[in-house]
Amino acid sequence: MKAARLFAAFFACSVSAAGMVWSQAFPAKAVRAIVPFPPGGANDIVARIVLSKVSEQMGQSFIIENRAGAGGTIGSTVVAQSKPDGYTLLIQTAASHVSNGHLYSKLPYDPLRDFVGVSPLARVDAVLTVHPSLPARSVKEFIALAKQRPQQILHGHSGYGSYTHYNGVLFESRAGIRMTHVPFKGGGPAVIALVSGETQAQVAAIGELIAHIKSNRVRPLGVTSAKRIAQLPDVPIIADTIPGYESSTWVSVFAPAGTPKAIVDRLNAELGKALNDPDVAARLSAQTLDPAHRPPEELAQRLKMDYETIGKLFRQFDVKLD
Repeated sequence: MKAARLFAAFFACSVSAAGMVWSQAFPAKAVRAIVPFPPGGANDIVARIVLSKVSEQMGQSFIIENRAGAGGTIGSTVVAQSKPDGYTLLIQTAASHVSNGHLYSKLPYDPLRDFVGVSPLARVDAVLTVHPSLPARSVKEFIALAKQRPQQILHGHSGYGSYTHYNGVLFESRAGIRMTHVPFKGGGPAVIALVSGETQAQVAAIGELIAHIKSNRVRPLGVTSAKRIAQLPDVPIIADTIPGYESSTWVSVFAPAGTPKAIVDRLNAELGKALNDPDVAARLSAQTLDPAHRPPEELAQRLKMDYETIGKLFRQFDVKLD
C-alpha cells in the first residue's frame, strides 16, 4: 500500500516536471495565429499590436494569418482541426466565437468543447455610426427614423455571427426597430461600405471606425459602453436613450481543445506580460481598446454566459443560417 502511494506521488511529480519542461521549451518554432477575418478589423488590429510584443518576449515569430469567410467559421475550423500543441491559435472575439454555434446547423466544430480559452487580449466597445447622408443626429432621432422606415436602413456588418452583427440585432431588440442586415467578409470591408454610402448604419467596434469619425466621413450617434469613451468625449452613451443598454466583448486567444495546460498557462503569462507593457497599452488605447488579460477559467465562464445570452437573442429574432 505504501509502495503504491510512493509510486503515485512519483508519477504525479514526473508529470508535473514534464509539463514544466514542455512549457519552457515552447515555442521551438514559429506560432501561427489565425484571424478569421480580413485585415482592418478589431481582431486583426489587436493581434498585430499584442503578438508582436509576445514574439519579442518569447524569441519566436507569431505569424498572423487572415483566413476570412463564413462569419469567421472558416478560420475557426482550421484551428479546431489543428494539432493541440500550441502552434496554431485563434484570435476571435468572445461574442462572435460562440454566436456561430447558434447560427449554423452544421457547424464543423463546437465553439465551447473544441477550444480552450487562453486569455482575453482587449475589451472592445462599439459605436452606433451612420453615413452623413442619413438625417439622424442622435440615437433618439435614429430610432424614430428607423420606425418610419422599417427594414429600409441598411446595417452593414462583418459577417453573420460577428460582434457587429450581434450588436445590430441587440440594438434592434432594445430599440424596437428592424433594419436590413448586409453581411461583408470582415470589419474592414464593412467599414468601407459605410464610408462609401453603400450601407447607412453600423454598430461596430470603435477602433474600426474612429479614424473615419475624426475625419467626419461617418457620424457617431452613441457608444455601447457604460460610460463615455475618452477618445470620443462628445459622443453620448446609448444608455442615455435606452436605459441599461451596454455591449462589450473581448478579443481573445483560443487554442484547440487538448492543448497541454502547461502551454496554455505559459501563453497566458506571456500575453499578460505583453499587455502590461506601456507601449502596447498606449497603442491599444489609441484604438479605443483596453487591455483585458484574464485567466483561462474566467474566459471560459464569459464564453458560457455569452453563449446563453446570444442564443436567447437570436432565437427571439429567428436569426439563423443553414
